[in-house]
Amino acid sequence: MSDHTDNSHEHIDEDKRDFIYIATGAAAAVGAGALAWPLVMQMGKAADTLAAGSIEIDLSKISEGQQLKMLWRGKPVFVRHRTPAEISEAESVDIAQLKDPQTDDERLMPTPDGKLDPKYLVMVGVCTHFGCVPVGEQGKVDAQGEYGGWYCPCHGSHYDTSGRIRKGPAPTNLEIPAYTYISDTVIKVG
Repeated sequence: MSDHTDNSHEHIDEDKRDFIYIATGAAAAVGAGALAWPLVMQMGKAADTLAAGSIEIDLSKISEGQQLKMLWRGKPVFVRHRTPAEISEAESVDIAQLKDPQTDDERLMPTPDGKLDPKYLVMVGVCTHFGCVPVGEQGKVDAQGEYGGWYCPCHGSHYDTSGRIRKGPAPTNLEIPAYTYISDTVIKVG
């Protein structure tokens, strides 16, 4: 009797072998993805950070001529309920005379009905020169600067009642943040 086994007649099923290779590769890819997913997700912003990324402001709590200061993303946001005189002043400016020309309407966002309401002006309260916080308190002429809006005491920039730079070293107007009206009296900044 011979111990010799003849394997020359053994048939190899190449389709079965390819399937096993593909199945093994797919299982390895799914496993790698399952391990990587938590690592990638932990690099994203935390829920509390995302929540701080936007704020809602009730405009009905701001009396005419008053200003609300809120903190958004570490920066002050000014929401001014402008008087008819402040609105008239802002609209009467010849924009050709401005360092950073913008009409008052260009600095407003539409209400839910698609119209512009010039009563409320929303701005990031950071001077565009060196990042100081301008002052602009109703009734205090020295705090409003020469144009009735805001004054930066750090280096003397003067902003008008639309937050546009009128005098001083600031290169641009006060920034208008991204905001939308949720209702007629509530806005969402961010």
